[in-house]
Amino acid sequence: MRRSRRWTDDRGSASLEFITVGLLLLLPFIYLVLVVAAVQAGALAAEAAARNAARLVVQQDGAARAEALADQAVRFALADYGVDVASSSVTIDCIPMACFDPGSLVTLTVTVRVPLPLVPAVLPGDFPLAVELTGVSAQRVSEFGH
Repeated sequence: MRRSRRWTDDRGSASLEFITVGLLLLLPFIYLVLVVAAVQAGALAAEAAARNAARLVVQQDGAARAEALADQAVRFALADYGVDVASSSVTIDCIPMACFDPGSLVTLTVTVRVPLPLVPAVLPGDFPLAVELTGVSAQRVSEFGH
């Protein structure tokens, strides 16, 4: 009689159930927070890189110096947010075609690929392992000179 009552007693099982169910509900939420943080960092990095690089490009006189400074600005901005520079690309477009003429509009586009956290690249299936984010900035070359 004493032994059967001990096996059917539910005292202490609520805390075990709470921990089990809590972990099952908490782990997906933690992963969601990690994904949102990584995507937000990538979006901010792409936008900051495009903005800073475009500002530097419109202040230069030559294409070689402008491209070097734009590349350096993109590297610094992406490093500030922890985004891999190797996963980025930069495009510079000008309207009209001459980028350094007074009054021309320079549009700089930075595209980054942010990998999803904790997802190994060897998983089978047809789903994305990274999110592609784009930052665009347009700056006008001063009509009064550099």
